[in-house]
Order: sequence, then structure tokens, then C-alpha cells
Amino acid sequence: MTLDFPDADALRSASEYTSDDLPEFAVARRERNPESVDDVSAATRAAVDAIDGFDDLDAGSTVAVTAGSRGIHDIAAVLAAAVDRLRERGFEPFVIPAMGSHGGATAAGQRETLAALGMTPEALGCEIRSSMAIEAVGEDDLGRPVYAAEDALEADAILLANRVKPHTDFRGDVESGLAKMAVIGLGKHRGAESLHNAAIATDFADVIADRYEVLRRETPVVGGLALVENAAHRTAHVEGIDAAAVLDREPELLDLAREHLPKLPVDDLDLLVVDAMGKDVSGTGMDTNVLGRYDFHGEAEPDSPSITRVYARSLTDPSHGNAVGIGLADFVHRGLVADVDFEDTYVNIVTSGEPRRAKLPFVVPDDATALLLSCSTTGVADPSELRVARIPSTMEPDSLVVSEPVADELRERPDVTVGELGPLAFEDGTLEPDPY
Repeated sequence: MTLDFPDADALRSASEYTSDDLPEFAVARRERNPESVDDVSAATRAAVDAIDGFDDLDAGSTVAVTAGSRGIHDIAAVLAAAVDRLRERGFEPFVIPAMGSHGGATAAGQRETLAALGMTPEALGCEIRSSMAIEAVGEDDLGRPVYAAEDALEADAILLANRVKPHTDFRGDVESGLAKMAVIGLGKHRGAESLHNAAIATDFADVIADRYEVLRRETPVVGGLALVENAAHRTAHVEGIDAAAVLDREPELLDLAREHLPKLPVDDLDLLVVDAMGKDVSGTGMDTNVLGRYDFHGEAEPDSPSITRVYARSLTDPSHGNAVGIGLADFVHRGLVADVDFEDTYVNIVTSGEPRRAKLPFVVPDDATALLLSCSTTGVADPSELRVARIPSTMEPDSLVVSEPVADELRERPDVTVGELGPLAFEDGTLEPDPY
């Protein structure tokens, strides 16, 4: 099937406005001075030693260390340091992909996903064992099976490693973190699909906590390395947590993560332009905490920020065509759609349980058309009053190009610098590639 999308002339003729009607724009930047860990490797080694479960292991014991699919800035350094410290203590560590159905739900695809994020055997200093084979190790409170990777079950110990942060689908005491890494990551495709389906039937956080306890009892999980990132996506905290303490400690680390969570410096927009979305940016392609929209069954929409329309311009290379979350946008560039691998995207969507996020938005041929159509689809009477912000991705909401009404507001903030106003520059309908 070939889809024939309208060209720029056809779409622009549907609007009475031209580029001359758009407001002027200025570059803006929010300045932060976030705390960070000076020596991530040293902090990681100390965190490994803080996990009591390793004290009971014999020399030569094998340790499976989890590696996820998120674009966590320091994760390769953390895993390499953990592997090094485990080997110094006489163990035999290896890394396993723990990412549910990502990477096309194949062993080779998951290995490629890790490589795209800088996690190779050479970088980590150990073997990577990638397999989708799983085994049911118990049942949750709903009577549904709980799965774990056979690679992990064959090890003498499992060390979880993940970033703790607010989830993009739900709110609860336990969101993204070690428990989720165990339940979804170690569960591979089958475990991720089962978890998300159960979460639709009941409460997401409760299902994660319930299934984590099953895995803690039935598998050799000894604990985990929990990272919290600052607003600049650098490690602000690394902590080793014993397996039995994960569900008690994660809510406290989640509160810390919320304090550091990067968000837009403006709460009210008619249009948010996102240069790039992708799986390395967020599990949902674009961070829902930045967009202010979850669009997930059973979850209430957040009160802020209030963004009327979202325009996504491209898909990141490390996504390998997985455009999960494309349905969160209202407009998408034709080039983004051309890069979508619908098989990978749909497998991920079926696994995560929310088909609305795979819906194809309004497809535009270029950036100028998206801006002009926003004049007619945001409820603004005068295009000069459009409140617009452009960001590189939802991981970088502190670097912006903003329209004049937003620029005037941001000039009042002591933590934001705003440049000179000027008209938007288009080349063949395309915005300047890096105005930030």
C-alpha cells in the first residue's frame, strides 16, 4: 500500500495565512547549575560493594548484569565499572539486554540496540549474551505468569541496573527503575506484553511491585544499581540497593528524580515543535512529562503543561525505525513517516498495550506547512499571537526557539536568557537545522 500525501501547495491553500503572518522568534536557553557525581566509575564501584548479596557468592560465580534500551548518558560507564568491580571480587560477569520487546523483539536486534547506545563487549569489558528465551517462574496476584530470561536464570546472581525516573505512562510509588527493569526487561517480549496487558486490567504500579516480589523470590536477583540523573542528563546519584529493599527505596529515589526532571520553562503553548523523537529519547518516543499528554488507557491527563498541538520532525537513528509514540503528535513530517519501520513499531505497541500511540498523525511535507496549519488548528485568532516553542528533543527542553509572546514571558525569568527577535528562516520550507 502506498499513501499519497498532499503537497505543500495543496495544504497551504487550505489556510488563509502565509509565513509573513507568523510572529517573530528568538533563541532562548534555561540556565541550570545541577549537582552531579564527579567520578561515576568510583561511585558505581562503591555501589556494587554496598549490595550485601554479593558477600554470599563464591569466587567464580556468574553474575548477569542488565542493560536497557534507554539513552542514559552514563550507563555504559556505569556498567563497565560494575563489570570491572565484579571481576575484581572474583566473579564472572556478563551483560544481558533487558528491554522487553525493543530491538524488534529479536536477540540480534537487542544486541544492535545496545551497540547503538555505546554498549559493546569491548566497551563493557565482558560478554553480551542476547537471547529472547524465557521461563515462567511464578504467578502474580491476578493468576498470570511472571517470566524471566533464561540467560539470567542460568547465572548465580542477577544485578539490575537502571535509571529511576517518572514513568511516561502512569503514576505510582514505583515507576521507572529497578523493579520495572526486572519485570519488563528480564521478562523479554513475553514478560513485557504480559505486564502491560495486566496493567490495563488493574493498576500499573501495583502490577510491577507484585511481579517484582515474585522475581525476587524465584530468581537470583541480589540487588541493583539505581541511577538518578540531573536536568542535564548527567548522573546525580548512584546507589546500590539490596533486592529486598528495592520497593522501599525506589519511591524515595523517585521523589529525588522528580526534583531533577527537565521540563519546559513555559507551561502554555499553542504549538510545540520537536526536532527529533525516538526510543533513545524516551520509551514513548517523546517524554510525556514534557508534552503534558499521556494518552494511555485508564490514566488521567496531567494538568500542565498545556500544549494544544505537537509537531514531530524526525526519528532518531538509534530508534532503527521504531516510532512508538508517533500518535502523541498532532503533526509529523513526511520524512519521519518514511523512516518508520511499522513492524518494529507495532510489535512494541502490542507489547506496551496502547494502540493509540501508533496512530498516524496529520502528515506535512515541510516545516513551513506545519507552522501555517497551526494558525488554523490552535484556536488563536491572530497568528502573531501564536505561542510556539521549538526544542531539539524532549530530552533537551532547556534549549528553545520561541515565538514573541513566549519570548516576552521568558524574559521575566531570571534563569532564562532570550536572544534577539527575528523572522523565521525557511529554506525550501525547512527550518534552520541547528538554531540553538
